[in-house]
Order: sequence, then C-alpha cells, then structure tokens
Amino acid sequence: MLEGLLTGLATAFTFTNILMVIGGCLIGTFIGMLPGLGPMSIIAIMIPIAITIGDPSAALILLAGVYYGAVFGGSTSSILINAPGVASTVATSFDGYPMARAGKAGKALTIAAIASFSGGTIGAILLMIFAPALASVALLFHSSEYFALMVVGLSAIAAFAGTGQVSKALLMTFLGLIMATVGEGVLFNSARFTMGVMELQSGFGFVTLAMAMFALPEAIYLVLDPTRSKTGDDNSGEIKDLRISRDEARKIAPVIGRQSLQGFFIGVLPGAGATIASFLGYAVERNIAPKHEQDEFGKGAIKGIAAPESANNAACTGSFVPLLTLGIPGSGTTAILLGALIALNVSPGPRLMIDEPQIFWAVIVSMYLGNLVLLILNLPLIPYIAKVLAVPRNFLIPFILFFTLMGAYIGQNNAAELLILIGFGIGATLLRFANYPLAPLLIGFILGPLLENNFARAMQLYDGVGFIWERPMTLGLLIFAALLIVLPSVRNRKAKT
Repeated sequence: MLEGLLTGLATAFTFTNILMVIGGCLIGTFIGMLPGLGPMSIIAIMIPIAITIGDPSAALILLAGVYYGAVFGGSTSSILINAPGVASTVATSFDGYPMARAGKAGKALTIAAIASFSGGTIGAILLMIFAPALASVALLFHSSEYFALMVVGLSAIAAFAGTGQVSKALLMTFLGLIMATVGEGVLFNSARFTMGVMELQSGFGFVTLAMAMFALPEAIYLVLDPTRSKTGDDNSGEIKDLRISRDEARKIAPVIGRQSLQGFFIGVLPGAGATIASFLGYAVERNIAPKHEQDEFGKGAIKGIAAPESANNAACTGSFVPLLTLGIPGSGTTAILLGALIALNVSPGPRLMIDEPQIFWAVIVSMYLGNLVLLILNLPLIPYIAKVLAVPRNFLIPFILFFTLMGAYIGQNNAAELLILIGFGIGATLLRFANYPLAPLLIGFILGPLLENNFARAMQLYDGVGFIWERPMTLGLLIFAALLIVLPSVRNRKAKT
C-alpha cells in the first residue's frame, strides 16, 4: 500500500494533474449549484474533452473532481432556494432551507462545507485502506440484499414524519412508489401506466419531480404568504453567523464521524450510492437523537445538515471501490465514469491496481487534494453566496421560477416536462397546505425502480419469497428496517407515558 501511495503522489502532484483537480472541482461546484445540471450531465458532456487529454490518469482525475465537486456544491441550491437538483442533496434541504429562512444561511453553508470536506476526506482515507478488502465484500451482495437495502432506505420515512404523521408519511411513500412505476421497466420492455402519452414513455424525470415538490411550491408560498416572504427577506438581509460555535462543533463532530463511516460503506455497495446514504444518515441521526433534539429536525437542526452532507460525500468516494476494483458502476454517475474509462482504454477490475497502479492511486491521492481545494474555494465565498437570500421578493420569485423551469426542461430536454412540473407543483402546494410531508414521496420515487428490479430478480432466482429466510444478510437488513420504523413510535409512546 505504501508503494502504491508513493506512486499516486508522484502521479497526482504533477503540474498538469493539479490543474485537473482544481479545474474539475471548480466546474463541479458551480454546476452542482445549478438545479437540473447534476454530475451526470456535466460528466457526459466532458467525456469528449477528457479523451482529448490523452493521459488516462489526468482525464480520470478531472472527471472525478467534477463528480465530487458537484456533490459538494449541490447543497447550495438546496439550502438557499430549496431546489435540490441532485438526488443526494434532497435531505440537506430539509433542515438547510429552514435555517436559511431563519437568517442563518451563512452558518448552514459553513456546516455543509465542513461536513462535505470531512466526509470526502474520511472516505478517501478509508478507500486507500479498505479498497481491496471491500471489493470482495461487495461481491457478497446479491439481488435479495439490494432489495432489503432499498427497504432500509424506505424505512427512513420515520425520520421525515412529525409526531402523529407516520400514516401520512406512509401514504406519501406509496404514492412515490406508484409514480416510479410509470414508463418502461428494466425487466419489461412494454410501457406501463402512460395512458398513451408518448412523453411518459421514459417515466417522470427526477429533476422535474424534485423541482415540483420543493422549489415551485416555495415560489407559490412566497406569493401567497407575503408575511413569510417579508420575514425571510428581513432575516436574510443580514448575512451573519458564518462561524459555528464550539458547542455546535462539539455536537456535529460525532455526527460527521458516524455518517462518514456509514456513508462510505453504503457507497461501496453497487446500486446504493450517495442518495441512500444521505437519507439513511438523516434518518439514523434523527432516531438516535435525544427527544428535544428530534423536535428540531426539519426546522433547522445543525445535525440535519451535517449528517446527509458527510454521508453523501463519503458515499461518492466509496462508490469508486466497485468501479475501480470490480468494474461495476454503483450509480448512474459512476456508470458514465465507467464509459469514460473504457473510452480511455482503461479496463477497471481486480487487476487495475496491479497493471496500472498509477491510475488507481493517483485518483485516491487527488481526492485528498480535491477536498482541500473545495474547502478553500467554498468557505471564503460563503458570505457572497449566502447573499442570494438578500434578493428582494420581487426578484427572488422569478429567479426561483427560472431555475425551476430551466432545470425541469434540461433534465429531459422535453417541453412536456414543463406541463408535468406545473401540474405536480400545484398538487405539491395543496399537499403542503394539508400538512402532508413531501420528502417520503421523493424517497419512494427514487428508490422505487431499484426496489422493484431487485425484488423481481430475487423472486426469479429463488422461485418466490424464500430468499428472505434463505439469505441471513437479507433477513438481517429487513429486521433493521423494521426497527427503524417501529423505534420512533415506541419512543413517542414512552414519552407520552
């Protein structure tokens, strides 16, 4: 390992590769801030540029920098305008946006930056130490385990439901699962539930749904509730509290440590990724928090920002384990990176560390450097980025609407998405007025296809649901999911008595 690390240092710390790290982080950060332009889009666009570089190490360092830079910067739009354009930053908006509306946008961005840096750095250290061993662990997971993992992800609904709202959260989760079945399934080529509308052939777009659930209702709320918008403008006009106190640092330190570890190991599993890591990170921290801190979640809790941010950045790093050591993409973004590797005549797999160690170790070393670059870039810019909230309401509403409509259109490159966006946006606004939580719907929609596909494959392999008790790991994950749902209810009953 020491020899490989020295090889990586020699490769990564050339002038060209340092420029690649800085350039990739800059591009990724600014792209991540724009709703609708996630890492998948920009990496796909930059593959032709990466191929022209010629050096596979430099090309992969550039693309990796764009990837974790986009996730690092993706929290900004979630916190400032409640418009998560990347699935892995949805959970950040649950507490980041309320904190921003309370006049603490600078502090929210500072916590997100520190948690992202810590998660990415811890993930890089773990990647260096455990990559060979974790590759063999990932091979133990079959379709049944992935199905159980998706159920664990869905059990996070307990974390997004207020007191007495578990039934509403369950209903919204099922609605999200139903919406995920629209369009062509992976196992079946025929379209489902499209009602003859060609635009629904590929299903609903994630970006469109995310914008409709969060950003568009916020713009409508600003119009319908002048008092709310006026208060937000007054508070956000003073960009202060950029630093976190010692007490706050003491509170988030163990959260960052726990979720960096959990996020990394979730990211190692092909098919899991940063989205599930962020949801589970949020759910776990809320469930283990003391009762008085649980009530703060969803209202601007600092732990509610630190947990998903450290988890999703650590998971991004962890996703390179199956990509580099097995050649298995763990997410849509790493699938595009796999295509880039093949285009660069690099064969990812168990022999990559032996045949081309300079590529493997250079990517790991560049992650250390990249996370440091991201922290240096983001922290000084926070006072200026946070001033977005100081924009008067008359300008802020068109700003939110513009990025919402642009994000939905770019996501599918289809004008029909705008009609779907408006329809879902109006429905989401009505649901918010009825006090229904919208986060479970989005969780169900994101995890629905993975749940369905892995369940179908497990059923085929084991001729029915016998895989549940035939595979101990599957049974253990399902029991853990049940505990995540039951534990909050038991705690609430004890609190009442």
